[in-house]
Amino acid sequence: MSRRCEFTSKGPMSGNNVSHAKNRTRRRFLPNLNDVTLISETLGRSFKFRISAAALRTVDHRGGLDAFMAKAKDAELSDAALKLKKEIAKATAAA
Repeated sequence: MSRRCEFTSKGPMSGNNVSHAKNRTRRRFLPNLNDVTLISETLGRSFKFRISAAALRTVDHRGGLDAFMAKAKDAELSDAALKLKKEIAKATAAA
């Protein structure tokens, strides 16, 4: 399983550990990923995703999964999330 958020495409970054003596050693900054189950009100189903804590706050801020998917950029979403976005858009257009 990759260390990449399915909604924002945030992945590991690299940088330096810097000691008090200014010695630098390479390190990795990993995203804070969580396994969450989100419910789509339009489809009436729940979906499991592995997203960052920041993405989870954004979903909450925008008013749920359906509202988040409406504003999300296609380039940032994973394949499963992109498929869900199209499914939600189709159901919204039909309603």
